[in-house]
Amino acid sequence: MLPFDLETELEQRRAAGLYRTRRVLEGAQTVEAVVDGKPCITFCSNDYLGLANHPQVAAAMKAGIDRYGVGGGASHLVNGHSAAHHELEEALAEFVGRPRAVLFSTGYMANLGAVGALMRKGDVIFEDRLNHASLLDAGLLAKAEFARYPHADVENLSRRLESSEDRRQLIVTDGVFSMDGDLAPLPRLCRLAKDRQAWVMVDDAHGIGVLGARGAGTLEHFNLGTEEVPVLVGTLGKALGTAGAFVAGSEALAETLIQHARTYIYTTAMPPAVAVATLQSLRLVIEEPWRRDKLRGLIERFRRSASEMDLELMPSDTPIQPLMVGAADRAVRLSEALWARGLLITAIRPPTVPKETARLRITFSAAHTEQHVDRLLAALDELREEWRDG
Repeated sequence: MLPFDLETELEQRRAAGLYRTRRVLEGAQTVEAVVDGKPCITFCSNDYLGLANHPQVAAAMKAGIDRYGVGGGASHLVNGHSAAHHELEEALAEFVGRPRAVLFSTGYMANLGAVGALMRKGDVIFEDRLNHASLLDAGLLAKAEFARYPHADVENLSRRLESSEDRRQLIVTDGVFSMDGDLAPLPRLCRLAKDRQAWVMVDDAHGIGVLGARGAGTLEHFNLGTEEVPVLVGTLGKALGTAGAFVAGSEALAETLIQHARTYIYTTAMPPAVAVATLQSLRLVIEEPWRRDKLRGLIERFRRSASEMDLELMPSDTPIQPLMVGAADRAVRLSEALWARGLLITAIRPPTVPKETARLRITFSAAHTEQHVDRLLAALDELREEWRDG
């Protein structure tokens, strides 16, 4: 029997430039923050609309605590499904244009629960190779057969679907890919799914609140509805600034999740006060489209100047703007160099991304200013030679 040797494994990870460490945020989630005791500008949060510390959202949270207390107390099916949860489900369903929505405590739980509830032995799940870890884990843990197709390769997927005829098929993809920032080719995927009588499930964690005329996400951006994408997953902890997730779709889908999704049935409901806060956040998403307009302007400003500096950007028009570095240790060095200049940007390394594709994952928020972006660009300009030469 082999002994556990955790220390040696950790040292090997350090030597490979893959060791992960945590910094301590000393206050609210804001773009100007104090981290590890040092004032800095953060460019690595998913708070895309600047709502995580919005005073109206915070006030709603406090009012929710006054009414409902702190904890959920029980699972939704026992005694934890509050009026606040129910109102939020109805509001989210209306927002994304679907009959029903079901709340989950996290996006990870929503993905595991939805796939597990829908797929059984003999079925087939097809996933984009660059899907979020929660989607990949959902496929691996399901009883169905699990296959991955090359990123955004609809032709490859078509061949795989054809070889799996006469079985129930589910195509699972991110709407916006969290490490590359690009959009899934959803119109083509949906046409293919219709031809093959397959279902499509989209995790729109990074699209909800950001994309679409009303901020309803990637499906609104592409003008796709429930018929084309029967299963829509959205998270609340990114653009909406709170916590939790939801799965939206038909009446039958919602009831199927309530009956069979283990990550819904066997866990305590999210604190009701979080649902109250999210309702207020959702109102701001709908009523303040200027946040999305400002965000788009900051992204365009950054991409234009970064292109002039010959920095290697991914083809993304979303708040996720990865700057490709290559080697993991080099990404760490550049992240530290930016940190020394008061800019917090995380180095993303394998296994989160493929080998030799380490990057600095820069993310923008409507809370950033043009001055923040210009300060980042100036720092990147100072580091250009190190960037090129390694």
